[in-house]
Amino acid sequence: MRTLSFLLLLITGLVLALPGAWLAMLGGSLYYVIAGVLILICAFLVRRGSAAGIGLFWLVLLGTMIWSLREVGMDGWALMPRLVFLSVAALWLLWLAPSGLSAGTRLTGTVVLLATMAGVLGYSFFTVAAPPDIAAEAIPPAMHPDTEGEWTHYGNSLHATRYSDLAQITPANAANLEQAWVYHAGLMSNDAHSAHLYETTPLMVDGLLYGCTGHSAVFALDPVTGKQVWRHDTKIDISAGGRGLCRGVTFFRAPTGTGECPTRILAGTVDNHLIALNAKTGEVCHGFGKDGSVDLSENEGLDKFPRGWINPTSPPAIVHGTAVIGSYIIDDQSTFVPPGVVRGYDPVTGKLKWVFDPGRPNDHAPLQPGQVYTPSTPNAWPAYSGDEELGLVYLPTGMGSPDFYGINRTPETDRFSSAVVALDADTGEVRWVYQMIHHDLWDYDNAAQPVLADFPTASGPVPALIEATKTGQIFVLDRRTGKPLTRVEEKPVPASTIPGERWSRTEPFSSGMPNFAGPNLTEADMWGITPFDQLYCRIKFRQADYRGYYTPPRLGPSIRSPGELGGIDWGSVSVDEGRAILVVNSNLMADYDRFIPRAQADAEGLYIVGDPRRRKTAPGAAMAGTPYAVHWTGFLSPLGIPCQRPPYGFLTAVDLKTQKVLWQQVFGDASNSGPYGVALGLPLPLGAPNIGGSIVTRGGVIFIGASQDKHFRAVAEATGKVLWQVALAAGGHATPMTYLGRDGKQYVLIAAGGQPAFGTGIDDSFIAYRLK
Repeated sequence: MRTLSFLLLLITGLVLALPGAWLAMLGGSLYYVIAGVLILICAFLVRRGSAAGIGLFWLVLLGTMIWSLREVGMDGWALMPRLVFLSVAALWLLWLAPSGLSAGTRLTGTVVLLATMAGVLGYSFFTVAAPPDIAAEAIPPAMHPDTEGEWTHYGNSLHATRYSDLAQITPANAANLEQAWVYHAGLMSNDAHSAHLYETTPLMVDGLLYGCTGHSAVFALDPVTGKQVWRHDTKIDISAGGRGLCRGVTFFRAPTGTGECPTRILAGTVDNHLIALNAKTGEVCHGFGKDGSVDLSENEGLDKFPRGWINPTSPPAIVHGTAVIGSYIIDDQSTFVPPGVVRGYDPVTGKLKWVFDPGRPNDHAPLQPGQVYTPSTPNAWPAYSGDEELGLVYLPTGMGSPDFYGINRTPETDRFSSAVVALDADTGEVRWVYQMIHHDLWDYDNAAQPVLADFPTASGPVPALIEATKTGQIFVLDRRTGKPLTRVEEKPVPASTIPGERWSRTEPFSSGMPNFAGPNLTEADMWGITPFDQLYCRIKFRQADYRGYYTPPRLGPSIRSPGELGGIDWGSVSVDEGRAILVVNSNLMADYDRFIPRAQADAEGLYIVGDPRRRKTAPGAAMAGTPYAVHWTGFLSPLGIPCQRPPYGFLTAVDLKTQKVLWQQVFGDASNSGPYGVALGLPLPLGAPNIGGSIVTRGGVIFIGASQDKHFRAVAEATGKVLWQVALAAGGHATPMTYLGRDGKQYVLIAAGGQPAFGTGIDDSFIAYRLK
């Protein structure tokens, strides 16, 4: 054991001291080089059989405890890589390394160490803040008594609050929920390796439940039994590629006197069409467009782009009798990508009424054959919201391609990028624009559907628009004018080092609302399972350019925080309309970006998607038409775990009357997390990353899937306490919905389709729950 102990100490010392010296030269912590050198001394003392080696190692451990507590305090996740490995090594030396120590000394040391570690880590992991002391409040009056328990739009209403008046399920009985039925919508044969995903929020209207699949099938179910009433398997051109997901469909009640399809379902398809189906039978509405379908590729000039670079993924919004739809467009491939045009159609005939081309924002007439819309303009891919009274439709926009390089962008492109754009639903005219990011260089497109709610002010409620962003900021605007209702400040941001880049000197900060981006990262925030991968992450942090929020990409590594997930992603937020409470699920995850020269990209096979020269293993995106390509990944250790310490996911309630946080809870556990993507099954409060949205009910219950831990939860709106949870076969990365069945029972439904890239599997289940 002496030789083995010596070798283990020697390796530990070297692996800490040598990279630790590198970290110190980068301006980082001196701890690792000091600890490594001392452990090397321990190794040679142990080789001689000297008890002094063990004593010195225990002093190193004691010093590490003091350093750790000074650096990160009583944070269990942050303390784990600093203390656990060395504690195990200390016990190894105490019992297995020959030293002449008495059994009593060894036993005493073991008891003291285990008691200390149990106290520190136990306190850190399992001592949580008490939930707010809020007395059980009476259920408020119904806000929409005429809805009869239906879920009529993607966000339940055109205002997209994701609020339901249903109150049968309450904090008192939510623990009694059970599965009512499951519907398997089907997977394509290659779905395990493709992007045909289930992020669907079904509708429940006129006694039927309507949904769609990632490969453009549309179906209607009995909402009480889950049995299929009809199914339309859209004949799509699968070779067109496209992003294979469908977040929902749109229900439309045609004007009185419409003969064919008096009620209809409108849906976008993966091969870039808009289709209309009879809501009662699933039959094609032949009078819509050309035999029930409108080709969204018209005037887009798609013959100039690889197939699959554009298609709708979100349902159209119907405002003032106009079906308004945009498209997903591939990210970061080129300066020349399909146009981000948004169009308004007659939902009965399919006739194009107007266009909004960000490159020609004042020209709304349909183009003539052979003409094309402006390429590479900002697109609006998420779901839209609308105000029937104002006649406005609200678009959350992305930015001109590519996302990280803006030299090629025009003034029009910059004007409409990363903004909310209010269009006249009758004409397509721009009524107002509010930009959340100037000259976006971080892929911080507005992914969240705007939420329309009455915002409490001293002079009474104001019709507001709430936009949650990937930067973790919440903007509250007067939806009539686009003017902020809470404080927004322009603050200086770091400069770009890319030659010719027109970076914005300031960016808007929504300081009047809570911020969900977290504090700026520091070296102390770097994490790992062991001190070795933590040391690796510290070195990577010091090597990268990081100057806080809005650190722009450069030729070399840089850190983007928040990263791709946000902040707040496409799941948006929900609003309890009766209690004026905003519910937010958010992430704290950084990305690691690096521009590389074009010659290096070509050598790596980093060409555009669709180019036969592109290698399947090529990382990042081509950014063709620029001098660079980009490598971008999550900021991860060699073990495939985040380099920043947990928690990564949060669920928060905000009082809109005071704009203050009511409570914030860590959201999601570590049961589906582990090194190299291997789930360790540990239900520790990790705060898991999440993709998806929440809903909130008059009964005072929040329902949410979203988390990487693959659970679906009911949460008390008053306190954030988990009332009920169930493990799903695959992640529930869709916003759930709730409705009242004809049997008088409240149902809650979620699409549990998973996402392989997120480590949550793949499935085709739509699962409904009700009280026992």
